[in-house]
Amino acid sequence: MSTSSRVKTSTLATGGGRALLDPSDALILLLDHQSGLFQTIKDIPVADLRRNVEMIARLATLLSIPVVTTASEPSGSNGPLMPEIQLHAPHAVYIPRKGEVNAWDNSDFVTHVESTGRRTLIMAGVWTSVCVMFPALDAVSAGYEVYAVIDASGDPSEMASRTSLARFVQGGVKPISTNALLSETHRTWARPEAASLAQLYALVAPNYAAVMESYQRAQEVARKPA
Repeated sequence: MSTSSRVKTSTLATGGGRALLDPSDALILLLDHQSGLFQTIKDIPVADLRRNVEMIARLATLLSIPVVTTASEPSGSNGPLMPEIQLHAPHAVYIPRKGEVNAWDNSDFVTHVESTGRRTLIMAGVWTSVCVMFPALDAVSAGYEVYAVIDASGDPSEMASRTSLARFVQGGVKPISTNALLSETHRTWARPEAASLAQLYALVAPNYAAVMESYQRAQEVARKPA
């Protein structure tokens, strides 16, 4: 039994977690995180967005969650995918598209998603209102449970971001933050990956790194002989 399965089983023993996503059924879809598109993002600092995407890639590797990436016209003005994804999630599978704006319009992409057998899709991308919205709505229509990671995605304006959030909710897509995704898949500190997971919290919440540093220093001082 995998670590994520053991965690899910133990929490379900109390009824807890039934409303939360199951990492053992999850598939992460990172859509169009391209250098050219990053230059158009206005609703979140690009450095924060990239750090959040990096955290998702690291989380996927740590918890053995499969990842699919894709890009719209990577040889054109939209630019190549950010390299951090493949660096930190080397198991990620890249699915090329033939010019489709909506990844769900690409039969190879949909076939690969179906082949995983996983029914919980965690999506993030640029732009939120297009590259995440379109496949997210189509996936819901196809019977998948879909989560959209809002702060690992970006839009050209605050208005576009607010409109996207409203349409997600109306369409049955569940908005989630990067920090909540980490916590929801983490679930318990009583697991062998706990120390590595703690490092991921420092990525999505830099102030938490200061908390950990101060705690570690206090422990070192306490252990010193008087």
